[in-house]
Amino acid sequence: MSITYKIKRFIRKIFTPVTIVLIPHDSLRTIHLKMPSVGLVLSVAAWLVGTIFIISTAVRTFEYYNMKAALSQYSRVFAETRSAIVYLQSAEAELRRLLSFKSKEKILENVHPMSATEPRFLESSAAEGSINIDLLKEQMKLSVENAKAVSDYLDKQKNIFLATPSGWPINGTVTSEYGKRVSPIHGVQEFHSGIDISAPSGTPIKATADGVVTFSGFNAGNGNLVVIEHGLGYKTFYAHNSVNKVEPGKRVKRGNVVALVGSTGNTTGPHLHYEVWRNDTHKNPRIFIKETLNVLKEK
Repeated sequence: MSITYKIKRFIRKIFTPVTIVLIPHDSLRTIHLKMPSVGLVLSVAAWLVGTIFIISTAVRTFEYYNMKAALSQYSRVFAETRSAIVYLQSAEAELRRLLSFKSKEKILENVHPMSATEPRFLESSAAEGSINIDLLKEQMKLSVENAKAVSDYLDKQKNIFLATPSGWPINGTVTSEYGKRVSPIHGVQEFHSGIDISAPSGTPIKATADGVVTFSGFNAGNGNLVVIEHGLGYKTFYAHNSVNKVEPGKRVKRGNVVALVGSTGNTTGPHLHYEVWRNDTHKNPRIFIKETLNVLKEK
């Protein structure tokens, strides 16, 4: 048998028609499809190749989205880390700035809120990478919380400092102390709820703490009177003024001039009657003049 004959025989076989019968469920007629044997083989091969291609594409797509999700997670963690670092750098800079001041008064006067936004830490899984992301984030979160606590403490101390009366409202001579005394007007023993500081008429009277003016006007024996509400239960009173320089509702800072010394009301001469109240109870102003940073806790 020659090679030529074998080739012809092989070609006849592969091109031998094959009939495929299709029987629809909703019809009695059958469908006959004729194709050479080689066509059937090629169709099956094409189907197998297509199936393999689709499966491999699906696997690559799945891996791509997994990688994209991982990159997104790392980007988020990086952003959180950067935010925490910026916050901590801001906190360090603020603390260094405060420590450059020489006195406690200056430190509290110059406390400012943190300039950086406090970072948010989102939930994550420890299986996100070889680095222990959770531990790193927990340590950063603790550092940020500590810095925030220091900032909040300093801010609170600043508010206390600004609201607490301190120092002298005028330069002068104390002629009558806080406590029991014989009234220079009526000649009988009375309780003096403030201190009298003698000074020339027209001497500027200064607020001893930040606050809001709640009264400015004439008040019987007190003459021209200024009352300032400072917050945290503190009030100060400035009486017998020749002129009040502020109106009710006016915001003032420590050191602002609020009135001028005079002798209006019941007086024997020009002076300032100065009172300090906390929680509706008068206190000895000497405590606030001598210990300008000590906040009364029980008095």
